[in-house]
Formats: sequence, C-alpha cells, structure tokens
Amino acid sequence: MHEHLFTKFANKVADWSGHPATFAGAVCLVSVWGITGPFFGFSETWQLIINTGTTIITFLMVFILQNSQIRDNRAIQAKLDELILSSHAQNNFVGIENLEEEELRELSQKLAEQAKRLAGAADGSS
Repeated sequence: MHEHLFTKFANKVADWSGHPATFAGAVCLVSVWGITGPFFGFSETWQLIINTGTTIITFLMVFILQNSQIRDNRAIQAKLDELILSSHAQNNFVGIENLEEEELRELSQKLAEQAKRLAGAADGSS
C-alpha cells in the first residue's frame, strides 16, 4: 500500500519537476533571492536561506528521480525481454542485465565481432 502511494507521489513529482513552468519558477525564486541581497546586506542568514533550501530540495529529488529511473529501466527491460521471447532472437539474452560488469563487456565484444562478421558476409554476397 505504501509503495503504491510512493510510486504515485514519485510519478507526480517527477512529472512536475520536469515541467518548464517549474524551471521558470525556480529561476524566478533565485532571482528574487538575488535581488533581495542588498536589502539584507548579503548576510550569512540571507545566504543560508538559499543554501538550505536548495540542499533539501536536491536531497529529496535524488530519491524521487532514482525511483522513477529504476521503474523506467525495469519497464524497458521487460519490453525488451518480451521482444526477445516473441522473436527469433536467442532467449538466453533474457535477464542479462543481472550479469557482472565483466561478463557484460565480454558478451558485448562477442556480439560486436559477430556483427562485423555478418556485415562482412553481407558485403561479400552483394
């Protein structure tokens, strides 16, 4: 139940944070803060307000955006797995995202070599 609520919340915040109006609002807020500097004598408190605000927002947004990115990656991976399973591709590629980094590198190199061989064979048959 809580995960569902967090997912809905994260989606809304991620959509909202990526909106141009949100960026414009942030620019306006920083501009107003900058303009008020002389009125507050560029005091430490004046600086602390923007530093604290931006730090808190950045800290919280990291979790929201990471959640959105993880869900997007999982959805894309599920779609790719479905394409692999429904095509003539090798089904042993399903789940390779769980391999170690070195194993992924080796697999990528093997596929690149195979692609070169196939390209060479296609060029030779033309």
